[in-house]
This record gives sequence, structure tokens and C-alpha cells, in this order.
Amino acid sequence: MKESTAHPIGIFDSGIGGLTVAARITRDFPEESIIYYGDTAHLPYGDKSEELIIHYCRKISEFLLEKGCKIIVIACNTASSVAYDELNKSYGKQAHFVNVVDPAVTGIASMKEVTEIGIIGTQRTISSGSYSSRLQILRPDIKVHSLATPLLAPMIEAGFYNNNISEAVIETYLSDSSLQSIQALILACTHYPLIKKQINDYYREKVKVFDSTDFISNEVGMLLANQHQRSAMKKSNNHFYVSDLTESFEKTTRLFFG
Repeated sequence: MKESTAHPIGIFDSGIGGLTVAARITRDFPEESIIYYGDTAHLPYGDKSEELIIHYCRKISEFLLEKGCKIIVIACNTASSVAYDELNKSYGKQAHFVNVVDPAVTGIASMKEVTEIGIIGTQRTISSGSYSSRLQILRPDIKVHSLATPLLAPMIEAGFYNNNISEAVIETYLSDSSLQSIQALILACTHYPLIKKQINDYYREKVKVFDSTDFISNEVGMLLANQHQRSAMKKSNNHFYVSDLTESFEKTTRLFFG
């Protein structure tokens, strides 16, 4: 692969959730330019078929490759679970692909004090078993409790977060009997950092809460260093694309990027 340090980092998601990943990457690597794509016309991915998700991800990846991206971050847990292998196989010679599942699983598996963990995410992410199967390969001793929370991502996309409505929905899900003995919780959707404070408030710091942004930045940093692709200075502005411009996307982008 030809090294191109001045080329941008591509980041994509079904909507606004991946902005949490984009914000963390731009904070940690201010010299890097990013191109973000939110597939707001087709959200949420969590209730789509695998074939359709892969189709959408291929189209977005081709768009980002045309823009010259050197790394493409799949900032969506559903897409990471379903489409990562296909994208890496098809386009891996043109850019490095990073998913949000593997860095989180590796990081959490290294925490020996955690022996019982909960996972919440979209229906597709949970049913794929992407987190639970990987975790139990690395840590057979960990008890994993998975719960699909399908209302959270569309709720956040509609702008309902950090308010009474989101608090009621969060409490309904987290009070589920399957999550009552956990020591840690994985937020297996990149939308969920937007409600992480409310989740922490619910647990009153009795449960450790992790999301993809806690781990993905390290993965990108190692890749930039190992491939000698880190930019010396920012060459262009960040760019944001959507398949359908929504009010919540504009609001959340301003929240993170001004």
C-alpha cells in the first residue's frame, strides 16, 4: 500500500452515533483531517438484514476511497459486526479498515477484575453475538449478559437524550433482570456515549461503563504509527456528508465540532 500521510481518515456510521468516535479521533489526533459519512437515510442499521447492511457499507466505503481515505473506521457496531470482514476482503488493499468491536473486546478482556459483564446494543449487534463470542474466546471465565435495546439509537437520532424521556427508557432497559449482577457494561452502539452520563447516573458508579470511544483511538494511533501514515500537520478541513440531512445531525455535529 502506498503511504499517503496527508490523506484523510474516513469514518462512517448509520447516523449521528459515529460522531462520538469522530470527535475522539480529532481530539487525540488534531493534525489529521477526517471525512465523516452518516447514512441518515437508512438508519437505523440495527433492524436491517445483513445483505442490506453490507450493500450500504460497500457504497459508503467506495465513496470514502474515492476521497482518498488512508484509514476507514466503521464507527457503527452493527456494521462492524456484519460487514467488517467483507469490506476488509474487498477493499483492504486500498485502505486500512478498523472496526469498533475488536478494540473494545481486547481492552475489556484484559481487565482481570471483571468476571461478569453486560452488553447492550441494537438487535442486529446483539443477535450477531459479535461481542459475546469474541469475549469468551479471550476470557472463557467471563459471564456475559446481552440485552437488545432497540429504542435507544432511534431515540438519540430523534434528539431525545439527556432528558426525562431518555431517562425513562434507559431505566426500563437497565432494570432488566439479566443485568442485575454485572460488574461492567459495554455500550455496544456508538450512539450510546451520548447517554453515557445518564447510564452512569443510573448505576451511581457501582458498575463500570465502557464504550467504543474508550478504545478505538488507541487502535487508530497504533495503525498510524505502524504504517508510518501519521500526518505532520492538518492539510484540510474536516468534511461531513450525509445521505439525508436531518436536524439532529446538524445539532449533534455542532455539539462536537462547533
